[in-house]
Amino acid sequence: MDSKFTLSRRGFLASAVAGTAVLSGCANGVGSNGGPRIDQRVDATRNFLFSTYPGTAELEQKASGVLFMPLITKAGFGVGGSYGTGALRINNTTVDYYEAIQANVGFQAGAQQYAHALFFMTPEALQAFRTSHGWSAGADAEYAWIDQGGNLSAETLTTAEPVIALVFAQAGLIAGATLEGTKYRRIIP
Repeated sequence: MDSKFTLSRRGFLASAVAGTAVLSGCANGVGSNGGPRIDQRVDATRNFLFSTYPGTAELEQKASGVLFMPLITKAGFGVGGSYGTGALRINNTTVDYYEAIQANVGFQAGAQQYAHALFFMTPEALQAFRTSHGWSAGADAEYAWIDQGGNLSAETLTTAEPVIALVFAQAGLIAGATLEGTKYRRIIP
């Protein structure tokens, strides 16, 4: 019985690693041409975000820094994962580049692409993110809610949470993109 469990655990781990490797090679285009390409995509994502959801410009003004992830590709069939790259900006100046990686297991089938932004509302939250060796989105991030008119809720603009996450521009067949369990790691493009 133990050998079957070990084999299936090894098989699962191999599948998860293979799935993440496949996703990192997906043609999401973000990883090509290094930093300038990522910055172009971040600029377009930021402009889209501010024009579509005007309250996000006010949120950026209050934030110590914002991590923009222009394109996350998520796919799965039982075992799945997601991958994308983006840039951390302070005062709208890129200070670092990051990759986001997520692996998961469960009932899922399909593919999805989306963008997200993490607004670091305190200098301490920003510092903790920048000095970690693999920061993970989870309970310490508050998800922002957008009303039917495309505005951020009043609670989002006045929250005392240290990190506010906003997932937007979803397209694909997997509903409900989430950032829980996503690992962020600094990269050199």
